[in-house]
Amino acid sequence: MKECPAIIAALPREIKSLVRGWQEHRLPGKITAYTNDFAVVACAGMGADRATLAVQAALSLKPVTTILSTGLAGACDPALSVGDIVRAGVVIDARTGERFADPLLNQTLITTSVIADIKEKQRLYASYRASAVDMEAATVARLAQTHGLPFRAIKSISDEASFEMEELAQFATADGQFREAAFAAHSILRPYLWPKLLALAGNSKRAVQSLTSELESQLNWYRQQA
Repeated sequence: MKECPAIIAALPREIKSLVRGWQEHRLPGKITAYTNDFAVVACAGMGADRATLAVQAALSLKPVTTILSTGLAGACDPALSVGDIVRAGVVIDARTGERFADPLLNQTLITTSVIADIKEKQRLYASYRASAVDMEAATVARLAQTHGLPFRAIKSISDEASFEMEELAQFATADGQFREAAFAAHSILRPYLWPKLLALAGNSKRAVQSLTSELESQLNWYRQQA
């Protein structure tokens, strides 16, 4: 069977540059997927439930041979900077304690159910020596295991261990979306937030650029196998 990776992200902006020129699929339930001749990318929003929908969508569109959980993540390790790539050797579900391991790699990624603030990042680093924290990877790993498929997690750091913006969580919706327009309107009326807002925008842009470069490199290998 030819290799066909499924790349699972949370939000479209994380993979927008990667999928230029791919066929877009707008699916029910706010799920967006993209396909080319050898791969599929799917995103359905933040969190475990939405990651499940994204994986299901990817599996319905292509004969997937491996699943990659990707996107932006927060740093727990103070040594990591914006744009650094985390290739997880261990993914841990903070709720259940489940561990999903890749013996070829050694960084640890923790999946939580909420956006992690500075104190939570510090706790995860102290407890697990976690490199980074996200909200989807453990669910994607569990589903890959259920379907007997290889799994990898590749994340790009968008906020360092010392950065937090408390307001972000209140603009996450119940169905895993982020209300960007509402967040912008909220922030623009509060000048004290502007420095952090500018930093967040710049950091996210750098992180997405770094992630896109890494994923393009990964896809080049799969393209050669197709």
